[in-house]
Amino acid sequence: MFQPGILEPVPAHGRYLGCALRPDADLGRLRHLLRALAAEVDGRSAVLGLGAGLVTRLASADAVPGLRDFRAPVDARVDLPATPFDLWLWLRGDDPAALLWQAEALVERLTPAFSITENLPAFRHAEGRDLTGYEDGTENPVGDAALATAFIDGQGAGLDGGSLLAVQRWQHDLAAFRALAPAQRDLAIGRRLADNEEIEDAPETAHVKRTAQEDFAPEAFVLRRSMPWLSEGRGGLYFSAFAQRLDAFEAQLARMAGAEDGQVDALFGFSRPLSGATLWCPPMHDGRIDLRALRIID
Repeated sequence: MFQPGILEPVPAHGRYLGCALRPDADLGRLRHLLRALAAEVDGRSAVLGLGAGLVTRLASADAVPGLRDFRAPVDARVDLPATPFDLWLWLRGDDPAALLWQAEALVERLTPAFSITENLPAFRHAEGRDLTGYEDGTENPVGDAALATAFIDGQGAGLDGGSLLAVQRWQHDLAAFRALAPAQRDLAIGRRLADNEEIEDAPETAHVKRTAQEDFAPEAFVLRRSMPWLSEGRGGLYFSAFAQRLDAFEAQLARMAGAEDGQVDALFGFSRPLSGATLWCPPMHDGRIDLRALRIID
């Protein structure tokens, strides 16, 4: 069984916690902490992800097939920072104050073993739009296709129902975006703001054309669950893509970054990623996070 919050619609409010394992963390206490966390995280109001470094520390580098650290594509023409997390939580709900208090309680619980490197509020904007006003995730798979895209299958107990996740925090230069004429904005995205229809003759640098999932070989489908964020006068999109394999995300990122043909996604004209990380979201078993793949069993 997968963590249900991955498949459910983006909530009204969210909060992201990113954590780095302390070098002096005791392995026994770490296992105890994760065992307790697995019993408390329900996979719906909070989605849990674990990084490759933590998986390797607890079990082995190949305990979760396909999991690897975020890496910028070879020949990328733009800066794509890698900021790995050992543990990551996506808190989901309707009340931002409740999420703040939930995050504070988790921080207190985690700090003996982890340093908190990210604690970021997010929200759903205008029925699922980016801060630029454009709809986010138009081509998301739905129904059985979403299940097949997002969740691992056929690898056995402790792995089936899990998901591999790529996250990036993008910061928008909204002043630069507003300085573009409306027609230029549409061409940069590759869709018309007015009706969300794809522009057939948009340039090859249009974001929609750079990331058309069916245009890759093999097709590069991911399940997006991104949310806008605002903090200290800055804002953008917290990009989240769930998939059976990281290959699909990496293929899209390489094309966006101009690694294939030298043409960089127009998105980089008014936005840039501040972070990049990849994670494994374990499955659920008997109503709790399943950590059997890491040899953490009650």
